Amino acid sequence: MIIGGSASQALAAQVARELNDKLCSVETKKFPDGERYLRIKEEIPENEKVYVIQSTGYPQDENMMELFFILDTLNDMNIEDITVISPYLGYSRQERRFKETECISAKATAKLLQSMGIKRLISVNLHEQSICDLYDVPADNLSAMPAIAEHIKNTFEEKPIILAPDKGAQGFAKEIATQLDTDYDYLEKVRISPEVVETKTKNISVENKQVVIIDDIISTGGTIVNAINILKEQGAVSVDVICVHPVLVNDAILKIYAAGARSVQGTNTLKSEVATISLAKTIANHIKTL
Repeated sequence: MIIGGSASQALAAQVARELNDKLCSVETKKFPDGERYLRIKEEIPENEKVYVIQSTGYPQDENMMELFFILDTLNDMNIEDITVISPYLGYSRQERRFKETECISAKATAKLLQSMGIKRLISVNLHEQSICDLYDVPADNLSAMPAIAEHIKNTFEEKPIILAPDKGAQGFAKEIATQLDTDYDYLEKVRISPEVVETKTKNISVENKQVVIIDDIISTGGTIVNAINILKEQGAVSVDVICVHPVLVNDAILKIYAAGARSVQGTNTLKSEVATISLAKTIANHIKTL
């Protein structure tokens, strides 16, 4: 049984279709004072294995609370085998304490989810793999890169260079490039003199090449805009931008296109106008292995 929260209804429907499983709908509404109402619209047998698909991106508090309401209702229905699939897991970008008395939001989220009796958590390209260690139940961190690689293969006539905007995203670029059998690189800051720092590709030239920038999360778009400007200066023919989680706040899409991007695309871990790459097969294939 697949249950789709309001933040991930389309993805839940796609996963259910891939698995030929039943999709259970949820009724939810907001009262004038901002509080939420929720009802699972079908009876579920107690021995049913249930997968709840709900991303907890913006508005994080509302989507997280809706998820808790779904889980608590399932507990009241005596459902014991519950897996949460949160493709974008809110509050997971701080997994350790940097200053004394800071809240480790990823740990707090893990405690809350586990208090609802879940048996497993599945997410996609978590900010850090170590977040899985915060859970006492199995926590699976899926990669969206195979789906992104397949999308590039099906939509690009020529194999582009896959580029990470910084060294931290190099692993994503390498994973995709390996599947496509193409080149990859990342942007590196090089000190030219004590006063001058230049950012350029580490190993290969992008002159007269098509380039696809790959990142896990694009939020304000500042890093991507900087990367596009550098690639254009270095003679790239075209620059396309693809990310896993299209957070894209504060006119980020506009800024990226204004910088010269040919296209901006993301996966459907979040609702977005650029969420054109579905992870339904990725999630469904993983469920089949459980």
